[in-house]
Amino acid sequence: MRDNGASVPLLTWLAPAAIALLLLWLLSPILAPFLCGAILAYICDPLVDRMQARRVPRSVGAVLTLLLLIGLFAGLTLILVPLVQHETGLLLARLPAYLDWLKLNAAPWLQAHFGLDVAVDADKIKAFITSHLQNAGDLALLALPSIKSGGLALIGLLTTLLLVPVVFFYVLRDWDTLMARIEHLIPRRWHAKTVEIAGEIDRVLSEFLRGQIAVMLVMSVFYVAALHFAGLDFALPIGLVTGLLVFIPYLGMAIGLVLAILVGLMQFQGLDGLLPVLVVFGLGQALEGMLVTPFLVGERIGLHPVAVIFSLLAFGQLFGFFGILLALPASAALLVGLRHLRGNYLNSAFYNK
Repeated sequence: MRDNGASVPLLTWLAPAAIALLLLWLLSPILAPFLCGAILAYICDPLVDRMQARRVPRSVGAVLTLLLLIGLFAGLTLILVPLVQHETGLLLARLPAYLDWLKLNAAPWLQAHFGLDVAVDADKIKAFITSHLQNAGDLALLALPSIKSGGLALIGLLTTLLLVPVVFFYVLRDWDTLMARIEHLIPRRWHAKTVEIAGEIDRVLSEFLRGQIAVMLVMSVFYVAALHFAGLDFALPIGLVTGLLVFIPYLGMAIGLVLAILVGLMQFQGLDGLLPVLVVFGLGQALEGMLVTPFLVGERIGLHPVAVIFSLLAFGQLFGFFGILLALPASAALLVGLRHLRGNYLNSAFYNK
């Protein structure tokens, strides 16, 4: 005879989970800085643990880690902003030539093969761009009223940017204390199983977060360098977009490939120059799938690509940009919980036959 009492622990877990999800949804507009700070603190906790093992006070280690992150962010900003400005200026300078190519080559090809009548008035577009570039100084004056009216939004943005390091410092400094308090709240009869599940979730998250960040950096460097040696214009933005989006299966490579093909067609005026670009993306996919990700991340988190895309869209809709960062780790944690729940259910069903 089956014991229906086995469903009580299930309800005991599902009810708090539903309440927690409801609170997250209701508080989503203000969660971004707290979420970002907590994620960064989780990633950096092993570094502070190593400092603490060498007799560095945890508060000092948290401050040093915060200063290190600020320095890295400032350094990347100082390096990338001039490069992006240079690439933008290059794009604007070459835009008239690209429009001429589109009018003389792409539009007739689309008309001949697909019957699409693409009317490109290159002269009007060039005149419009030139006029707005010459009057760029007037844009600041036109923007002043909107800046005044959007003062509250600007204050909100600054508050968010200031909250992230504050949350990061305090969460990182008190990480062990917070974990001990959370563990103390767990009822004793569920303590062993909860600690087991939490440990497995921690291993999955550590494998994913720290490894995936390393994969993104490695692949960004690879795509930027390889596209530059392939002679493609705008190798920097296309390589960065492709590398930073590798955490979304197939999407990062697809977006980067489409952008590279469009730029290559306008630059090389034919298909011959695209061969090195296509080789770069082929090598990148092989390198990321067979070497970089297995070495830096290990086994995949176990989510189907469709589930990955759905989780990214769902968490992004709920929590914005930082929800996208949280989507895959949260999905991996949910997968671990469902795996244990399924195992307990099967064992209970087997023994209660």
